[in-house]
Amino acid sequence: MVQYLGNTSCDLTVSFHPMAYTTNPTAPRVRRDAAAFAGQYGVRTAARRYGVSPGTITKWVKKAARIGLHPIPTVSSRPKTSPRALPLETADAIAAKRLQLGRCAEVVHRALAEEGIAVSLSSVKRTLDRRLLVKKRSPWKRYHPHTERPYALYPGALVEVDVVHLAVHGKTVLYVYTLVDVYSRWAYAWVTSRINCRQSLLFVKRAQRTAPFRFDCIQTDNGSEFSQHFTERLSIRHRHTRVRQSNDNAHVERFNRTLREECMDAVPVESGAVNRALVAYLRMYNETRHHFGLNLSTPLKVLGCFQGVD
Repeated sequence: MVQYLGNTSCDLTVSFHPMAYTTNPTAPRVRRDAAAFAGQYGVRTAARRYGVSPGTITKWVKKAARIGLHPIPTVSSRPKTSPRALPLETADAIAAKRLQLGRCAEVVHRALAEEGIAVSLSSVKRTLDRRLLVKKRSPWKRYHPHTERPYALYPGALVEVDVVHLAVHGKTVLYVYTLVDVYSRWAYAWVTSRINCRQSLLFVKRAQRTAPFRFDCIQTDNGSEFSQHFTERLSIRHRHTRVRQSNDNAHVERFNRTLREECMDAVPVESGAVNRALVAYLRMYNETRHHFGLNLSTPLKVLGCFQGVD
């Protein structure tokens, strides 16, 4: 393991903590006892008793003579040097370039190549990993399986869901779940005082009962209210957007802005008032408001035309 003590790309001090060859907690005490047994009965007798070579017993006896009647600690069996080891100057340059650019290993490798530093991409990745400059996935975060983004060819093929935070004096007091069907732009929203997986499931069920079509795929961001728990209990196919890629949910993000500007900014942040305003606004939004994305039509007209085609 390698730990950075410097805080700039020009002052990099590295301390090495090699991994021990065994993690057996009783091994230090066994070595001490074996050295003591060898002093009383001889090296070869101790070697046969403890199942190691006489040379190993001899080393333990010498260490016991230096440290006294204490457990002999486990040290690393890693060689001190390697003929194929990356030069320290090159490793420092890799770390410095990573701290300077803040980019991935591929970008660091290309930048070093442009500066005339010849090093393989695998060495760059290995060095960044050893110096703890790679952010690894948390072992506690549950895996979200990849799901292909469906084409919005019919109502309900792709439905985007998000949450709007309503704050008073910088503190969030209410949350508004929002939902938009990508094909028809049909929208739905509901306010709640908290967000979690249970509230997310209730919102989707409420929206499904209200919608004039069936949801086939729900798309959300990676918030905790849309975690794997939500996915497992949702009877509809669920996919997550890419991390820190809000454009993947562009339709519902744009609806959130419209909802704020045309409705919620003029309403006091109170659950009953916000819900009453949402009911009236959503009726107008779905029935009479013209949408440029629908060629100046309305969501209900688009849904009516689709049903007429069927």
